[in-house]
Amino acid sequence: MQTTTVDVPTGDGVADAYLVRPDGDGPFPAVLVFMDAFGLRPRIAEMAQRIAERGYLVLVPNLFHRAGRAPLVDLTGLGDPAQRGEIFGRVMPFVTALTPELVRADGGAYLDFLAARDDVVAGPVAMVGYCMGGTNALRVTEAHPDRVAALATFHAGRVVTDSPDSPHLGVGSVRAELYLAHADQDGSMTPEQIATLEKALDAAGVRYRSELYPGAHHGFTMADTPVHDERATDRHWAALFDLLDRTFGG
Repeated sequence: MQTTTVDVPTGDGVADAYLVRPDGDGPFPAVLVFMDAFGLRPRIAEMAQRIAERGYLVLVPNLFHRAGRAPLVDLTGLGDPAQRGEIFGRVMPFVTALTPELVRADGGAYLDFLAARDDVVAGPVAMVGYCMGGTNALRVTEAHPDRVAALATFHAGRVVTDSPDSPHLGVGSVRAELYLAHADQDGSMTPEQIATLEKALDAAGVRYRSELYPGAHHGFTMADTPVHDERATDRHWAALFDLLDRTFGG
Protein backbone atom coordinates (compact mmCIF):
# COMPACT_ATOMS: atom_id res chain seq x y z
CA MET A 1 0.00 0.00 0.00
CA GLN A 2 1.32 3.43 -0.98
CA THR A 3 0.39 6.67 0.78
CA THR A 4 1.45 9.90 -0.90
CA THR A 5 0.45 13.56 -0.96
CA VAL A 6 -0.74 14.76 -4.37
CA ASP A 7 -1.91 18.07 -5.79
CA VAL A 8 -5.39 18.07 -7.32
CA PRO A 9 -6.12 20.88 -9.81
CA THR A 10 -9.21 22.93 -8.99
CA GLY A 11 -10.72 26.14 -10.29
CA ASP A 12 -8.83 27.99 -7.54
CA GLY A 13 -5.33 26.52 -7.69
CA VAL A 14 -4.49 23.09 -6.34
CA ALA A 15 -5.75 21.12 -3.38
CA ASP A 16 -3.22 19.03 -1.50
CA ALA A 17 -4.61 15.57 -0.79
CA TYR A 18 -3.76 12.19 0.62
CA LEU A 19 -3.75 9.46 -2.02
CA VAL A 20 -3.67 5.90 -0.74
CA ARG A 21 -3.22 3.20 -3.37
CA PRO A 22 -3.41 -0.54 -2.76
CA ASP A 23 -0.56 -2.75 -3.91
CA GLY A 24 -0.92 -4.23 -7.38
CA ASP A 25 -1.67 -2.95 -10.84
CA GLY A 26 -5.34 -2.18 -10.43
CA PRO A 27 -7.54 -0.68 -11.60
CA PHE A 28 -9.21 -0.13 -8.23
CA PRO A 29 -12.63 1.22 -7.26
CA ALA A 30 -12.24 4.78 -6.01
CA VAL A 31 -13.37 6.22 -2.68
CA LEU A 32 -13.41 9.98 -2.18
CA VAL A 33 -13.20 10.85 1.52
CA PHE A 34 -14.11 14.25 2.96
CA MET A 35 -12.32 15.18 6.18
CA ASP A 36 -13.75 16.66 9.36
CA ALA A 37 -13.14 20.29 10.38
CA PHE A 38 -9.74 19.57 11.93
CA GLY A 39 -8.35 18.71 8.53
CA LEU A 40 -5.72 16.39 7.12
CA ARG A 41 -3.61 14.80 9.86
CA PRO A 42 -2.34 11.35 10.91
CA ARG A 43 -5.75 10.12 12.07
CA ILE A 44 -7.31 10.90 8.69
CA ALA A 45 -4.41 9.18 6.92
CA GLU A 46 -4.89 6.10 9.11
CA MET A 47 -8.56 5.94 8.23
CA ALA A 48 -7.82 6.30 4.52
CA GLN A 49 -5.27 3.50 4.78
CA ARG A 50 -7.78 1.22 6.44
CA ILE A 51 -10.18 1.74 3.55
CA ALA A 52 -7.40 1.14 1.01
CA GLU A 53 -6.51 -2.13 2.70
CA ARG A 54 -9.82 -3.44 1.40
CA GLY A 55 -8.72 -2.85 -2.19
CA TYR A 56 -9.93 0.71 -2.79
CA LEU A 57 -7.96 3.68 -4.07
CA VAL A 58 -8.65 6.51 -1.65
CA LEU A 59 -8.38 10.27 -2.18
CA VAL A 60 -8.73 12.65 0.79
CA PRO A 61 -8.48 16.30 -0.31
CA ASN A 62 -7.72 19.27 1.90
CA LEU A 63 -11.10 20.97 1.68
CA PHE A 64 -9.55 24.18 3.04
CA HIS A 65 -6.91 24.37 0.30
CA ARG A 66 -7.69 28.02 -0.46
CA ALA A 67 -6.30 28.91 2.96
CA GLY A 68 -3.07 26.95 2.43
CA ARG A 69 -1.66 23.48 2.64
CA ALA A 70 -2.44 21.25 5.59
CA PRO A 71 -2.00 21.53 8.49
CA LEU A 72 -3.41 25.03 8.73
CA VAL A 73 -3.40 25.20 12.53
CA ASP A 74 -1.39 23.60 15.31
CA LEU A 75 -3.37 20.53 16.36
CA THR A 76 -1.23 19.80 19.39
CA GLY A 77 -3.62 19.27 22.25
CA LEU A 78 -6.53 18.13 20.09
CA GLY A 79 -7.01 15.19 22.43
CA ASP A 80 -7.33 17.48 25.45
CA PRO A 81 -10.99 18.42 26.16
CA ALA A 82 -9.84 21.80 27.48
CA GLN A 83 -8.03 22.64 24.23
CA ARG A 84 -10.33 21.06 21.62
CA GLY A 85 -12.79 23.97 21.71
CA GLU A 86 -10.02 26.53 21.24
CA ILE A 87 -8.63 24.63 18.27
CA PHE A 88 -12.10 24.37 16.79
CA GLY A 89 -12.44 28.12 17.07
CA ARG A 90 -9.28 28.56 15.00
CA VAL A 91 -10.57 26.34 12.18
CA MET A 92 -14.09 27.79 12.09
CA PRO A 93 -13.15 30.60 9.65
CA PHE A 94 -12.09 27.91 7.17
CA VAL A 95 -15.36 26.04 7.68
CA THR A 96 -17.53 29.10 7.10
CA ALA A 97 -15.51 30.16 4.04
CA LEU A 98 -16.32 26.87 2.32
CA THR A 99 -19.57 27.85 0.63
CA PRO A 100 -21.92 25.38 -1.05
CA GLU A 101 -20.87 26.74 -4.45
CA LEU A 102 -17.20 26.09 -3.71
CA VAL A 103 -17.97 22.63 -2.36
CA ARG A 104 -19.82 21.65 -5.51
CA ALA A 105 -17.12 23.04 -7.81
CA ASP A 106 -14.30 21.40 -5.89
CA GLY A 107 -16.20 18.14 -5.81
CA GLY A 108 -16.25 18.08 -9.58
CA ALA A 109 -12.49 18.66 -9.65
CA TYR A 110 -11.83 15.79 -7.23
CA LEU A 111 -14.02 13.49 -9.30
CA ASP A 112 -12.23 14.57 -12.48
CA PHE A 113 -8.87 13.79 -10.88
CA LEU A 114 -9.97 10.26 -10.04
CA ALA A 115 -11.60 9.67 -13.43
CA ALA A 116 -8.37 10.61 -15.21
CA ARG A 117 -6.30 7.97 -13.44
CA ASP A 118 -5.49 4.72 -15.24
CA ASP A 119 -5.50 2.82 -11.94
CA VAL A 120 -9.11 3.75 -11.12
CA VAL A 121 -12.08 1.68 -12.29
CA ALA A 122 -14.18 3.65 -14.76
CA GLY A 123 -17.56 4.82 -13.56
CA PRO A 124 -19.05 6.28 -10.38
CA VAL A 125 -17.08 6.44 -7.16
CA ALA A 126 -18.08 6.08 -3.52
CA MET A 127 -17.90 8.95 -1.07
CA VAL A 128 -17.35 9.02 2.69
CA GLY A 129 -17.71 12.11 4.86
CA TYR A 130 -17.06 12.85 8.51
CA CYS A 131 -18.63 15.72 10.47
CA MET A 132 -18.74 18.74 8.14
CA GLY A 133 -17.24 16.47 5.49
CA GLY A 134 -20.41 14.40 5.54
CA THR A 135 -22.55 17.44 4.88
CA ASN A 136 -20.30 18.59 2.07
CA ALA A 137 -20.11 15.10 0.58
CA LEU A 138 -23.89 15.10 0.39
CA ARG A 139 -23.77 18.39 -1.51
CA VAL A 140 -21.33 16.87 -4.01
CA THR A 141 -23.52 13.79 -4.39
CA GLU A 142 -26.49 16.04 -5.15
CA ALA A 143 -24.51 18.12 -7.64
CA HIS A 144 -22.95 15.16 -9.46
CA PRO A 145 -25.56 12.39 -9.18
CA ASP A 146 -24.26 10.29 -12.07
CA ARG A 147 -20.73 10.22 -10.65
CA VAL A 148 -21.40 8.96 -7.11
CA ALA A 149 -22.65 5.40 -6.59
CA ALA A 150 -22.70 5.38 -2.78
CA LEU A 151 -22.27 7.81 0.08
CA ALA A 152 -21.66 7.16 3.77
CA THR A 153 -21.78 10.02 6.27
CA PHE A 154 -20.80 9.80 9.92
CA HIS A 155 -21.83 12.35 12.55
CA ALA A 156 -22.60 14.90 9.84
CA GLY A 157 -23.88 18.18 11.21
CA ARG A 158 -26.19 20.88 9.86
CA VAL A 159 -27.62 18.66 7.15
CA VAL A 160 -30.99 20.19 7.98
CA THR A 161 -31.17 23.96 8.45
CA ASP A 162 -33.62 26.79 7.82
CA SER A 163 -31.49 28.04 4.93
CA PRO A 164 -32.95 27.86 1.40
CA ASP A 165 -29.84 25.90 0.37
CA SER A 166 -30.01 23.40 3.25
CA PRO A 167 -28.46 20.11 2.05
CA HIS A 168 -31.60 18.09 2.78
CA LEU A 169 -33.55 20.13 0.23
CA GLY A 170 -31.38 18.86 -2.64
CA VAL A 171 -31.75 15.10 -2.14
CA GLY A 172 -34.20 14.83 -5.02
CA SER A 173 -31.29 14.55 -7.45
CA VAL A 174 -29.49 11.77 -5.54
CA ARG A 175 -29.07 8.44 -7.30
CA ALA A 176 -26.51 6.97 -4.91
CA GLU A 177 -27.29 4.63 -2.06
CA LEU A 178 -26.79 6.41 1.26
CA TYR A 179 -25.75 5.27 4.71
CA LEU A 180 -26.26 7.93 7.39
CA ALA A 181 -24.85 7.44 10.89
CA HIS A 182 -26.03 9.95 13.48
CA ALA A 183 -24.48 10.55 16.88
CA ASP A 184 -27.01 10.27 19.69
CA GLN A 185 -25.47 13.24 21.49
CA ASP A 186 -25.19 15.75 18.67
CA GLY A 187 -26.70 19.22 18.86
CA SER A 188 -25.92 19.83 15.18
CA MET A 189 -28.20 16.95 14.12
CA THR A 190 -31.13 16.63 16.50
CA PRO A 191 -33.80 13.90 16.41
CA GLU A 192 -36.17 16.39 14.80
CA GLN A 193 -33.61 17.21 12.10
CA ILE A 194 -32.94 13.52 11.49
CA ALA A 195 -36.67 12.95 11.03
CA THR A 196 -36.86 15.88 8.57
CA LEU A 197 -33.97 14.45 6.56
CA GLU A 198 -35.50 10.99 6.44
CA LYS A 199 -38.83 12.44 5.32
CA ALA A 200 -37.07 14.25 2.46
CA LEU A 201 -35.23 11.09 1.44
CA ASP A 202 -38.44 9.05 1.50
CA ALA A 203 -40.23 11.64 -0.62
CA ALA A 204 -37.40 11.59 -3.15
CA GLY A 205 -37.29 7.79 -3.32
CA VAL A 206 -33.62 7.65 -2.29
CA ARG A 207 -32.20 4.28 -1.20
CA TYR A 208 -30.81 4.85 2.26
CA ARG A 209 -30.24 3.54 5.77
CA SER A 210 -30.28 6.05 8.60
CA GLU A 211 -29.06 4.85 11.99
CA LEU A 212 -28.64 6.38 15.42
CA TYR A 213 -25.53 5.49 17.42
CA PRO A 214 -26.66 5.48 21.08
CA GLY A 215 -24.46 7.39 23.49
CA ALA A 216 -22.09 8.59 20.75
CA HIS A 217 -21.07 12.23 20.49
CA HIS A 218 -20.42 14.38 17.42
CA GLY A 219 -17.01 13.33 16.09
CA PHE A 220 -17.07 9.85 17.61
CA THR A 221 -14.89 8.26 14.90
CA MET A 222 -11.92 10.53 15.54
CA ALA A 223 -9.50 8.67 17.80
CA ASP A 224 -7.33 11.76 18.30
CA THR A 225 -10.13 13.68 20.03
CA PRO A 226 -11.73 13.29 23.48
CA VAL A 227 -15.14 12.41 21.98
CA HIS A 228 -13.86 9.20 20.40
CA ASP A 229 -16.12 6.21 20.98
CA GLU A 230 -14.39 2.90 20.19
CA ARG A 231 -17.55 0.83 20.05
CA ALA A 232 -19.31 3.30 17.76
CA THR A 233 -16.18 3.53 15.58
CA ASP A 234 -16.11 -0.26 15.15
CA ARG A 235 -19.76 -0.15 14.15
CA HIS A 236 -18.95 2.59 11.65
CA TRP A 237 -16.27 0.46 9.98
CA ALA A 238 -18.64 -2.49 9.64
CA ALA A 239 -21.35 -0.32 8.10
CA LEU A 240 -18.95 1.45 5.76
CA PHE A 241 -17.37 -1.72 4.42
CA ASP A 242 -20.78 -3.32 3.98
CA LEU A 243 -21.81 -0.40 1.77
CA LEU A 244 -18.55 -0.26 -0.19
CA ASP A 245 -18.36 -4.01 -0.77
CA ARG A 246 -21.97 -4.18 -1.94
CA THR A 247 -21.47 -1.16 -4.21
CA PHE A 248 -18.37 -2.53 -5.88
CA GLY A 249 -19.10 -6.24 -5.68
CA GLY A 250 -16.71 -7.02 -2.85
